[in-house]
Amino acid sequence: MRPYVDYVFDPATRCATLTFDRPEVLNAIDVGMAEAFGAAVLRATAEPGLRLVVIRGAGRAFVAGGNLQRFADDFDQADRMVDQLLDHLHPAILALHSTPALVLACVQGVVAGAGLSLMLGCDLVLAAEDTRLLLAYNKVAASPDCGGTYFLPRRIGAGAAMKLMVGQGELSARDACALGMLEWCVAPAELELRLQALCDEILNGPSLAFGSYKALTRGPAQALRAHLQRERAAFCAATKTADFREGVSAFLARRVPQFRGC
Repeated sequence: MRPYVDYVFDPATRCATLTFDRPEVLNAIDVGMAEAFGAAVLRATAEPGLRLVVIRGAGRAFVAGGNLQRFADDFDQADRMVDQLLDHLHPAILALHSTPALVLACVQGVVAGAGLSLMLGCDLVLAAEDTRLLLAYNKVAASPDCGGTYFLPRRIGAGAAMKLMVGQGELSARDACALGMLEWCVAPAELELRLQALCDEILNGPSLAFGSYKALTRGPAQALRAHLQRERAAFCAATKTADFREGVSAFLARRVPQFRGC
């Protein structure tokens, strides 16, 4: 069986590439995927002299959010499932935040929910122009996780972030680029060439200076760690609501949810 996350490290350039590799489910995150991603990130950030981490998704999506069917299978255990996922994802998010190496996300297709949060946590984002970005949490009456409420307001401002969280929550790559959610938007046919050019530019640049700039602008890990814990508590609390059960059930049935604020 192939790994859920493919890991490649180039010792010549000191570049690690991590690829979500379950294209048959659009790289949706379950506990196995979360564990594999967490292990790959910790492996990458432990590489001596690491200069760049590239994060990708195989197939038609970067990451299509979490696996909601697992919640629907046993709503009473949903908060425990969230804890299992975040036990693996939080250390990975903190490691990517803290490493002096730059972290570059290269996305295409669907980027939704937790996948969008993970993308926002990267230092730089390159997207194919046919990418669809979906915040999606309001569709299932959940609070964003994986640092989404930390990184999104810092990228686009608190008001614009709230507008996305309570509204449609879906953007094209071009609109997301205009807002500041990502740095580059290119034609799908140009994605690989542009990625290679960006990697070359970063890897041929002054890595120590890049690392210093990252440390000065990203803020202390302690602040992110505390915020992630507050996010976790909010998401787990949401799983106990009737609206969450209705939202997940409606999403899986492809119908409009009927929320009651309870």
